[in-house]
Amino acid sequence: MDIKTPDQKIDITKDVCPMTFVRTRLKLETMTQGQVLEVTLGAGEPLKNVPRSVTEMGDDVIELVEIAETPGTFRLTIRKG
Repeated sequence: MDIKTPDQKIDITKDVCPMTFVRTRLKLETMTQGQVLEVTLGAGEPLKNVPRSVTEMGDDVIELVEIAETPGTFRLTIRKG
């Protein structure tokens, strides 16, 4: 899969639900269709809820991987739909 350099990045590892999704949504709303957002998030609720909510809102989850250097932290790559 072709994953280009993200147009924007946010780190929501310090946020708790529902702010994790709210911050992601607000950032996506400032972007244009086709742009890529990279979100750094923690395990637990954000890992379960943010990708699901993004997909439900019509955006595409391109990749979700654990960051090797920081176990329990994940990189979620989203293409704005």
